[in-house]
Amino acid sequence: MVKKLQKLSANSKKSNTQLSSTIKDSAQQIWLAGLGAFSKAQEEGSKAFETLVKEGLTIQRKTQAVAEERISEAASRVTHMATDIGSKAQGQWDKLETIFEDRVAKALSKMGVPSARDLQALSDRIDALAKAQGARASKPAATKPATKAPARKAASAAGKAASAKPASKAAVAKKPAARKSAARAATASDTATPSAS
Repeated sequence: MVKKLQKLSANSKKSNTQLSSTIKDSAQQIWLAGLGAFSKAQEEGSKAFETLVKEGLTIQRKTQAVAEERISEAASRVTHMATDIGSKAQGQWDKLETIFEDRVAKALSKMGVPSARDLQALSDRIDALAKAQGARASKPAATKPATKAPARKAASAAGKAASAKPASKAAVAKKPAARKSAARAATASDTATPSAS
C-alpha cells in the first residue's frame, strides 16, 4: 500500500504540475486574447469616433442652415411689422397735425389774425398797385392837369371821410365808457359821504 500511495502521490504530483501548467497556459492565452481584443476595439473605436465626429459636423451644418433660415424669416417679419406700424403711426401723426393746424387756423381767424394766404394776396395787390403807380408816373402829365387835381382832392376827401368814420365810432364807444366811469364816481362819492357824517 505504501507503494501504491507513493505511486498515487507521484501521479498526483505529475497531475498537479500538469494542471498548473495547463492553467498557466490558459491564463496566458486569455491574457493575449484580451490584449488583442483591446487593440482591435481601440482601432475600431477611433474609426467609430471619427465617423461620429463627421456625422456630428454634418448635422451641425444642417441645423445651422435651418436656424439661419428661420432667423432671416423672423427678421423679415419683424421688419415688415415695424414698417407697417411706422406707416400707421405716421398716418396718425399726419391726421393729428392736420387737425391741430385746422383748429389753430379757426382760432386765429376768430381773433381776426390774417392767414398766410390773406397776407400773400395783400402783398400781391400792393405789388400790382405799385406797378400801376409806377406806370402812371412815367406817363406825361401835360395833357390833362386840371382833371387830375380834382380827382386827387376827391380821393383825399374820401380817405379823410373813411378815416373819420372809425374815429367817430371810437368816440361813440368812448362816450358810454365815460358815462360808466362818471356813474361809478358818483356812486363812490355817495357812499363816501354818509360814512363821513
